[in-house]
Amino acid sequence: MAREFTSVGVVGLGTMGAGIVEVFARNGIDVVAVEISEAALERGRAHLTGSTDRAVARGKLAAADRDALLGRVTFAVGLDALRTVDLVIEAVPERLDLKQRIFAELDRVCRPDAILATNTSSLSVTELAVATARPDQVIGLHFFNPAPVMKLVEVVRTVVTSADVVADAEALCGRLGKVDVTINDRAGFIANALLFGYLNHAVGMFETGYATREDIDAAMKLGCGLPMGPLALLDLIGLDTAYEILNTMYRRGGRDRRHAPVPLLRQMVTAGLLGRKSGRGFYTYERPGSSKVVPDEHTPGPAEPSATDGARGIAKVGVVGAGATAAGLIEVFARAGYEVVSVDPNTGQSWPATLEQLADVDLVIEAVAEELDAKKALFASLDKICKPGVVLATTTSSLPVIELAMATGRPADVVGLHFFDPAVPLVEIVRTIRTSPQTTVLARAVCAALGKTGVICGDRAGFIVNALLFPYLNDAVRMLEANYSTVDDIDHAMKLGCGYPVGPFELLDTVGLDVALAIQRSLYRQLREPGLAPVPLLEQMVTAGSHSFR
Repeated sequence: MAREFTSVGVVGLGTMGAGIVEVFARNGIDVVAVEISEAALERGRAHLTGSTDRAVARGKLAAADRDALLGRVTFAVGLDALRTVDLVIEAVPERLDLKQRIFAELDRVCRPDAILATNTSSLSVTELAVATARPDQVIGLHFFNPAPVMKLVEVVRTVVTSADVVADAEALCGRLGKVDVTINDRAGFIANALLFGYLNHAVGMFETGYATREDIDAAMKLGCGLPMGPLALLDLIGLDTAYEILNTMYRRGGRDRRHAPVPLLRQMVTAGLLGRKSGRGFYTYERPGSSKVVPDEHTPGPAEPSATDGARGIAKVGVVGAGATAAGLIEVFARAGYEVVSVDPNTGQSWPATLEQLADVDLVIEAVAEELDAKKALFASLDKICKPGVVLATTTSSLPVIELAMATGRPADVVGLHFFDPAVPLVEIVRTIRTSPQTTVLARAVCAALGKTGVICGDRAGFIVNALLFPYLNDAVRMLEANYSTVDDIDHAMKLGCGYPVGPFELLDTVGLDVALAIQRSLYRQLREPGLAPVPLLEQMVTAGSHSFR
């Protein structure tokens, strides 16, 4: 029978610790909330009262329930206040030496049967456990921010954690209304191991000028349905926290270069640009702690073209292709008021004869099969037939746009327009090193006229969305291949811990394992980053004709 916890202690009352206090107190458990000083204690009290007052104002919590909740919390300075509690959760900053000192002291202070837990998101639970004389009673309970809202708790067992302690922790999560996933002690656990490689990659994109912060964030929100873009999310997490997590994962997780913090991240931390907590990170905020973004020197100004003045002169659009993508483009352009000329490549006629219909269009978009030689031949023919100044666009999601551009005598007029599903309000505008600024401006304005958000990036495998998304999916398969966790628990972790609309394996089922493998191979071929190599399990599944990991 699971142990009944009647009182718990929480050490560290920052945003995370105060949130954990609220979770326990909301569920009828008495809490001793501990800090290092009176000043820190008052800040923690303010975190808790602010959160519960906001819940009352939003109708999420009755005023009487708030008062009862706060009545269950005892605030104290120093660990001696934890002598009688059943469970202690440590939630201090991610510094191994600090946490080890706290665990050694908790071991001395707390009852012999008390369970000692850490909320660490990346450090070794084992190294904390051996700082005590009761390593079998030490466990990880990784809550997610904001703790009162996020449903996931990662229960992290070490090689010596007692099975009874694990069972008690799992039962406690159920009592708190949380969903637990139980895993072994490995760098990053599930959620951070998958999340932070993606976040680090996004910082690298921004650092190199591959795309703007706004376009990177918009691409992942609109293209993948994520609640926040990666750079805005880093500002929320705190760049100092993110740097420490990445650094720990790099050192403890096999020194995968994808987890080596991008230099820009370290520079921003050194400069005190920590995100929302400092008032400035990748974005600038109204004040420290605010979520309201204010304009700064990097914010696009009024020079950004509108749909009307940017799309001037575009009245007639040609669409080349016969599949679902072409049909979707025809519908989108026609609905926006454009005259559309559709050319079917499967008519049996030669390209020049078929394409003559496009002699007077203002924009051509090709949507034929992803075969490089065929596309190059098509662009060479379009170059001969279309009038000067016409923009030639490709919808490719994987081929180099520059190769299509150089098949023409007008590479400055060639651009990628990677449309997603018609319901997705995003278009990736892919500029090559030869695409003119005027062509890029025109492409973005046309997207706006279609009711789509155009995001601009360079001509590199995966563009923005696929380049960030598919390595994350590949990492999830690697986690499964290593028998670290199950398909369902990995999906739960990303949906409940990170707010993703679907888990990685649910998404792989939708995309198709063969498509995922092809995209991952293209990323690896171009970038030659060892961490991007397709996981053998994914290759084996595709070879065997399997369509799902379930």
